[in-house]
Amino acid sequence: MDLFVVLVICLSILIFLFLWNQRHAKGKLPPGPTPLPIVGNILQINVKDFSKSISKLAEDYGPVFTLYFGMKPTVVLHGYEAVKQVLIDQSEEFSGRGSLPVVDNINKGLGIAFSNGEQWKQTRRFSLMVLRNMGMGKRTIEHRIQEEALCLVEALKKTNGSPCDPTLLLSYAPCNVICSIIFQNRFEYSDENFLTLAKYIHENAKIVSTPWIELYNAFPSLLHYLPGSHNTLFKNMTEQRKFILEKIKEHQESLDLNNPQDFIDYFLIKMEKEKHNKQSEFTMDNLITSLWDLLTAGIETTSVTLRYGLLLLLKHPEVTDDGQDEIFEINRVVGRNRSPCMQDRSRMPYTDAVIHEIQRYIDLVPNNLPHAAAQDIEFREYLIPKGTTILTSLTSVLHDGKEFPNPEQFDPGHFLDKSGNFKKSDYFMAFSAGKRVCAGEGLARMELFLLLVSILQHFTLKPLVDPKNIDTTPLLKALGSLPHFYEVCFIPV
Repeated sequence: MDLFVVLVICLSILIFLFLWNQRHAKGKLPPGPTPLPIVGNILQINVKDFSKSISKLAEDYGPVFTLYFGMKPTVVLHGYEAVKQVLIDQSEEFSGRGSLPVVDNINKGLGIAFSNGEQWKQTRRFSLMVLRNMGMGKRTIEHRIQEEALCLVEALKKTNGSPCDPTLLLSYAPCNVICSIIFQNRFEYSDENFLTLAKYIHENAKIVSTPWIELYNAFPSLLHYLPGSHNTLFKNMTEQRKFILEKIKEHQESLDLNNPQDFIDYFLIKMEKEKHNKQSEFTMDNLITSLWDLLTAGIETTSVTLRYGLLLLLKHPEVTDDGQDEIFEINRVVGRNRSPCMQDRSRMPYTDAVIHEIQRYIDLVPNNLPHAAAQDIEFREYLIPKGTTILTSLTSVLHDGKEFPNPEQFDPGHFLDKSGNFKKSDYFMAFSAGKRVCAGEGLARMELFLLLVSILQHFTLKPLVDPKNIDTTPLLKALGSLPHFYEVCFIPV
C-alpha cells in the first residue's frame, strides 16, 4: 500500500470522526460558522487579530456562538452582558481553566493559573493567603514598591536623557518586587541571572502573542514536532524552571519551619506538614509551576502596561505637558521631595483615570485566558457540556462604545465625571473578573500607580518622532497585546 493511499485512508477517518463528533456531541452548543473538517473555523479567523474576527462574527451570530479550533468546539462570549453572565453571575459553573496547549506542555496542569478542580482551589487559596501574609495590599509591600521605584528612577537617570529602549528597564522593578515576595531578595539591575530571567520572560511574552502560537494551540499534535517559535518558548520555560529549582534548593538548606520568610518557605513548610498525605496538592512540581506563574504574571503584565502606557503618553503630550492635569496633580499632591504613596491616589483623580484608560485602551489580554465549563451547564437556551472551552472577549467589554464613547481613542475622560472626579465602571475588566480574576490584581494596581507616578515625578518624556507619527496600535494581538518598538528620552526635571 503506497503512502498516498495511507494518507487518504487516514484523512477519511479523521473526517468521519469529525462529522460523527458534531452529530453526536453531548449538549446543545450555540450556533456559529460552519466548520471545515479537520481545521474547523481556523481559516475564517484572522489569527493576527483574533479579537477583531470575534467582533465581526458576533455581528452575524450574536453574543454567544461556537467556533471550532481543529475538531475542538469553543464557546465564545461577546459583549458585557454575556461576559458578565459567565465570569460573575455563573462564575462557579464556568470556573474551569480551558486548555492552552502551549502552556500545558510545560506546566502539566499544575500551578495557580492553569490548574483545575481541587488542585486549583487549594493552590490558589494557599497562594492568596501567603501573598497577603507577605504584605500584598498592605503598607509592607507598598514600601517595597516605593524602594524599587527609586531604583528604577536612578537607572533611568543613568540614560542621561539619551534615546533608550525602555522594554527591559521597565521590567526590572516589577521583577524585583515579585522576587522579594517569592525569593526574599531583590537583584541588582546588573546581575546576570536577573537580566537573563527578565529576558526570557519578555521573549516568551512576545512569542505567545504571535499568530504561530494561535495555530499551535489549535493543532498542537501536528505542530509540536515542527520547527517554530514554540520550541524557543519551551526552551526558555525550561531554563526558567531550572533557575526556580536552584532557588528552591537554596531555601531547603536554610529553611526554618517556625519562621517563613517568603513564598517558597511557606510552600515548603506546607509540603512538610502534608508529606504523609499521598493525595496532597503541595508537591515540588506544583511549587515550581506556581512560582513560574507568579513570576510570569507578576512581571510581564505590569511591565508591558507601563511600556505601552509611556507610548500613549508620548502620543498624547497634552496629558503630561507641564501645567496639564496629570503633572499638576503630581506637583500639587506629591511634590518633588517625597515618594508617592497609595493614599495620594484618592486625591489624584486625573492620574487614576489615566492609568485606567491605559489599561482599557491597550486591552492587554483581548480574549482573556480560556475558561472551561466545570460541569454540564444550562446557559441561556443552550446546554454546554463539562470541559467545553469558553472564550470571553474582554475587548468587547473594554471597548464597548456605549460605556466608553469613541472607544478606539485614548481619552482619560472615560473615567471622569463632569466634576472631574474619578468614575468607576463595571466594564473595567482589565484583570478579568469572578473566580478566576487575576490573583495579583491588588499588587499590579499598586505597582502601576507608584511606578508611573514616580517616573513622571522625575522625568519629562521626550519622543524621537513627531507624536502624530507614533503608532499606538498593537504590534501583536493574539493571546496578549504588545506595543511597537520605540525609543524615548527620559529628561530629568
